[in-house]
Amino acid sequence: MTHALFSFGTLRLDRVQQALFGRAVPTTPDALAGARLGEVRITDPAVIAASGTDLHPGLLLDADAGSRVEGAVLELDDAELAAADRYEEAAYRRVEVALVSGRAAWVYVPKAPPEG
Repeated sequence: MTHALFSFGTLRLDRVQQALFGRAVPTTPDALAGARLGEVRITDPAVIAASGTDLHPGLLLDADAGSRVEGAVLELDDAELAAADRYEEAAYRRVEVALVSGRAAWVYVPKAPPEG
C-alpha cells in the first residue's frame, strides 16, 4: 500500500530519506492551509544524527485561516511509513489532514506545543 505523508521539515532531506528508507522517495509539492510552524527541540540522538540538528519544525494546526505551510507529499510504502513513525515517535504524533491540493495525507504534529 502507498501512503501520502506531508513533510515540511527534515523528512524532505536527502540524508534523512537515505538513512530511513535507503533511497530518495518520490515527492510532490503541496501545502497545508491554516497552519504555521514553530520549533521542537529533539532529544533522540539517532534523530539528531540523521537530521544534523536538535531543532526541528513543529506544525501548529490552529493557525489563522490565511496562513499556510509549504512542503511536499512523500510517497511511502508500509515499511517506510513505519520507519518514519519510529523516527518521529519521540516528539510527534501522526494525524490525517486535507492539503491545499485536496489530497488527504498524514502529517506529524508535536506531542507538546512547539516553541514560537
